[in-house]
Amino acid sequence: MTLARAFADQSISCSRLGSPFMGRLFDMLAHHWPRGSRLDRYFATFDGDIGPAGASLPLRLAGGLHALVLKGSTPDLAEVYPPNEVTDDKLRDAVIHSLHADQDFLLDWVTSAPQTNEVRRSAALMAGAAVVNSHFPLPLWLSELGASGGLNMMWDHFELLLPETRLYARAPVLSLQPRWQGALPPLRLPRIAGRAGVDLNPLDPQKPDDLLRMTAFLWPDQPERLALTRAAASVMDAPIDKGDAIDWLYARLHGAPEGHVHLIQHTVAWQYFPQPAQDRGRSMIEAAGAKATADTPLAWLSLETDGDTKGAKGAALVLRLWPGDLWLPLGRADFHGRWVQWDRAN
Repeated sequence: MTLARAFADQSISCSRLGSPFMGRLFDMLAHHWPRGSRLDRYFATFDGDIGPAGASLPLRLAGGLHALVLKGSTPDLAEVYPPNEVTDDKLRDAVIHSLHADQDFLLDWVTSAPQTNEVRRSAALMAGAAVVNSHFPLPLWLSELGASGGLNMMWDHFELLLPETRLYARAPVLSLQPRWQGALPPLRLPRIAGRAGVDLNPLDPQKPDDLLRMTAFLWPDQPERLALTRAAASVMDAPIDKGDAIDWLYARLHGAPEGHVHLIQHTVAWQYFPQPAQDRGRSMIEAAGAKATADTPLAWLSLETDGDTKGAKGAALVLRLWPGDLWLPLGRADFHGRWVQWDRAN
């Protein structure tokens, strides 16, 4: 895939996901990318899929540009960002200027994969956890792979508003109200007795620089996402270890206490793991599942792309449960949690 094609695909995806500004930004970059620049040479070092299903180079760059705006360090760039409305020419000129003038900052920024911590994905996680609880009504031992800032581990502090009812575990700090399609999930959440996550580049939302990174990957014309992120950050208190997700999981799989369900969760993170790590992780989880008992059940809940990189059909929500190796396709959810298509009758 060429970089121009990656920008064009990301433009389509962002437009479908409700961000006209990001659609314009990436369409412009597809046609006016500064070839031969230091950024261009760095991006040329990437092999394989550089688009939304792989390394996500366009989103890395967009996050860096938004970070400059949020920092207030580039007034000229901020003037062409929402809520301001400008012509395509003004947008192009300001962005291209920033790509050159701020290239040192941007080159440092794009070395790491996007870390959106999209809080609205927790709507799908909450519904999936309620299914886990309906099979194994035990406290949870929660492990998140690719946790970034860990905000989606805190779903027991959120409220999920459903048609004529709601799903919640304690006084919520925020409400999620996706467009719900299909039957309702079980309406009882499990209690989280312990939680931890892992990330190659863990973020602490209590640190200003880390919170900047978490918010910069949100899209500038969607301020409600920023409000949700800041609300979730206010209750984040779980440890996130720095390291390889699969190596970390190996130790975590052997530490879950009896009388708890070990729930492994991840959202739009698995694609960033190299294929050998994916294969090893899958084999490791399945081997642990084969040893699971009614007192030590294991659950694997994932919200991941299965080929729909442009956002029209969202991500697949899949739950596997042991003992028994139950494979439950729960439905699909928008990458940003705007809608959930629930395919199970409960």
